[in-house]
Amino acid sequence: QVQLVESGGGLVQPGGSLRLSCAASRTRVSLVAVGWYRQAPEKERELVAIISSGGNTNYADSVKGRFTISRDNAKNTVYLQMNTLKPEDTAVYYCNAGVFYYGKVTNYWGQGTQVTVSS
Repeated sequence: QVQLVESGGGLVQPGGSLRLSCAASRTRVSLVAVGWYRQAPEKERELVAIISSGGNTNYADSVKGRFTISRDNAKNTVYLQMNTLKPEDTAVYYCNAGVFYYGKVTNYWGQGTQVTVSS
């Protein structure tokens, strides 16, 4: 069993920054494509950013120019650097990854980390 462990959420003032991390709980696995999603209260979960195994990235229009997704394959970790945060970025953030383990790719979700942007 593989788990995705997220960290880095918290309370930040508007205009501030946070960096989220998503790491695989086991060694000898590889993260394939990884996406960060978020879900605000009473709203549907939405894709924020995605990075392919080769490092290609894509972003939701609402975060372009403010968020950056990156990966460290040696650490099996994907990051989401969030700058110039706005109150509307408040949500639970989840990572989702295809994990290559024992010859197959299985999709996993992290447990979520709360991001609150408020003064």
